[in-house]
Amino acid sequence: MHIQDIFAKGQPTFSFEFFPPKTPSAAEALYGTISELESYEPSFVSVTYGAGGSTRELTHDLVVRLKGTTSLDPIPHLTCVCHQENDIREILGRYAAEGVSNILALGGDPPRGLAGYVKENDAFQHAADLVRYIRGFSETGLHPDRRGFGIGVAGFPEGHPATPNRIKEMDHLKAKVDEGADYIVTQLFFHNDDFHDFRDRCELAGIRVPIIAGIMPVSSRKGMVRMADLAAGARFPAKLIRALDRAGSDEAAVERVGIHYATEQCSDLLAHDVAGIHFYTLNKSHATREIYANLGLRAPAAA
Repeated sequence: MHIQDIFAKGQPTFSFEFFPPKTPSAAEALYGTISELESYEPSFVSVTYGAGGSTRELTHDLVVRLKGTTSLDPIPHLTCVCHQENDIREILGRYAAEGVSNILALGGDPPRGLAGYVKENDAFQHAADLVRYIRGFSETGLHPDRRGFGIGVAGFPEGHPATPNRIKEMDHLKAKVDEGADYIVTQLFFHNDDFHDFRDRCELAGIRVPIIAGIMPVSSRKGMVRMADLAAGARFPAKLIRALDRAGSDEAAVERVGIHYATEQCSDLLAHDVAGIHFYTLNKSHATREIYANLGLRAPAAA
């Protein structure tokens, strides 16, 4: 379903992110997660995309499998990294032929361990350039939907790691929207005040598209370190750290703290009319299902 139609329903969206499995055991675990979460009828699910070819075909394969064998509506990530125009044209053509409705257009992180990578050699230097190209592709009429692809872009409530100047950061986000982005989904964050301030600054900048909040509950102490790396320095509030300290080395207690804290975040966001909540699942379902239950959201559909 085109993202414009999803938002036209007038209800907050709830969505999940998956990453492509690289091994048979990881695939089995992911499809178990998908089976558990499919009945929650998310507005859409997104599928991440690796730099330098690390998971690109895996992303396409997972998107096609989700679309063909489940009721889920997959949104593939697409990045600028290591791409020329013909690469992007081919990828968009494949997704259009499969009836994929939406794309999440990202600048992308530099590939790890790829010798000789030079960003300046990429055809698209910024996400706004990629959004413009996708919008142009959509206007060719090659997509079965006359509107072409719905396009999402990333937002950073805590600030973009490559743009410490918050004024310039908002200019860059506005450029992505002006080039044709339909919605924004944020990087994970733990201070809701950061999100509320980000949304206010978007309004002041003339950004009028829906803004979906990205939520990733803490599941372990090691996971906190990975989160900080993933979000390029995510800030953990003292309130959360204090609760985790009380949990000590009890990993089950740590997970309960993370779920409780994320539930409070979601409750506050919904009370402040958030356009949607996007759960970074790490290919697991337990935390997301617990948050749904804590929020009193709709029960899973009958099997």
